[in-house]
Order: sequence, then C-alpha cells, then structure tokens
Amino acid sequence: MRAYKAVAVSLVLLGAAFLAPDASAEGAALMTATPAELKWTPAPALGPGTMVALIEGDLKTAEPFILRLKLAPNTKIGVHTHPVTERVTVISGTFYFATGDTFDPALAKAYHPGDVLIIPVGMSMYGASRDQETVLQLHGVGPWGITYLNPADDPRNKKMQ
Repeated sequence: MRAYKAVAVSLVLLGAAFLAPDASAEGAALMTATPAELKWTPAPALGPGTMVALIEGDLKTAEPFILRLKLAPNTKIGVHTHPVTERVTVISGTFYFATGDTFDPALAKAYHPGDVLIIPVGMSMYGASRDQETVLQLHGVGPWGITYLNPADDPRNKKMQ
C-alpha cells in the first residue's frame, strides 16, 4: 500500500509541475515585428549601403538576438568569422555565400528566400549580393561580433585611410 501512495504522490507532483505556469514567461510581453515597423540603421561593420534592424536583444550581451540585414545590390562582405553560431534565413533577394579563407565569387552558392544557413563559431566565410537588394534575418545568442581575416577588408578601417 505504501508503494501505491508513493507512486500516487509522485504522479500528483509531476502533474503539478507540468500544469504550473512557466516561470520564465512571467512578466514577458508579446513582441511583434512587421517589416513596416522595423527601424533600419547603417551597419558600418558590413560596408556602405548595408542596413541593420535589431528586432530583439542586445548584440553586446550574452542573450538571444534577432536582427535583419539589408544588403544593397553588389554588396561584398569579405572573409570573416563570428564569435557565436550564426543562424541566417534569406528573407528576400539572393544571398551568395561560401566558406573558406579566400574570397572567390565563383565558389559562392546562391541562397534564396526561405533558405537557412547555420554557421558554426569561428568558421571563415564570406557573402555578397549581386544585382538586387537582399534581406537576411540572423539570430543566435550574443555577444555578436565580426572579425575580418584581412583587416583591409573591414569597412570600419576604410574610414581611417
């Protein structure tokens, strides 16, 4: 009989755990973002004409983030790495992407709306748009950053010249 009581108590406690409200959701508010509501600002780390819209998070802290990047036609992002896993979804346009230590447009594969790339921490990569504007959505857990293999490819350094 004791065994049945122990099992019954365990089941009640287990059920209560599943029925209890999620503590992490307490105080959280619904967040929505439509394309028309996004606030686009220049993204100097990615080059002239590139715009960013931060949807969620703080890119400088260890928390989840979502952002959109808008690449003008004929944008080239030199070979670089990131300190976090980057998850990229193509929203519009065509994104040309490849991995490796040398920028070679012939090796870049075309990714189209709905395509997803999951790029591990520290992987050397490069990307580009060609004849049309391209919008990407990135998400991950920060802090986010970008390090160019060749400092001459870093658009932030071109301002100093």
